[in-house]
Amino acid sequence: MNKYLKEFLHRGLMFGGFGPIILGIVYWILSVAVEGFSLSGGQVCLGIVSIYLLAFVQAGASVFNQIEEWGIGKSLLVHFLTLFVAYSGCYLLNTWIPFEPMVLLIFAAIFIAVYFTVWLTVYFIVRATRNKLNHQLK
Repeated sequence: MNKYLKEFLHRGLMFGGFGPIILGIVYWILSVAVEGFSLSGGQVCLGIVSIYLLAFVQAGASVFNQIEEWGIGKSLLVHFLTLFVAYSGCYLLNTWIPFEPMVLLIFAAIFIAVYFTVWLTVYFIVRATRNKLNHQLK
């Protein structure tokens, strides 16, 4: 088995379970904060399964940044597309956002802005740390 696929599956299995735990906490907060809030068994089951899969993909997708044969552009694009498809699919499947063009456009814009803000933040932190360590080695 490809070592990257193996690592993807390993990370997904290790961290996928955190998604349903967070979903349970969110559902509990909503039940306390919103009067008359209730969900059917099917909605809860769909939420648990879809959030597990989302967390699985989220954790596993970090392996794309470690594929040495890929340039930074390719790994960034594959990582972004994987997460975008997973998040938008999960949100639409659970009807957390409606399937309307304007809503999807707003969702995409927010996702892109947040994704690249996080990515650039991590990139500059890693670069600064690398420079600091290189300076200390000299």
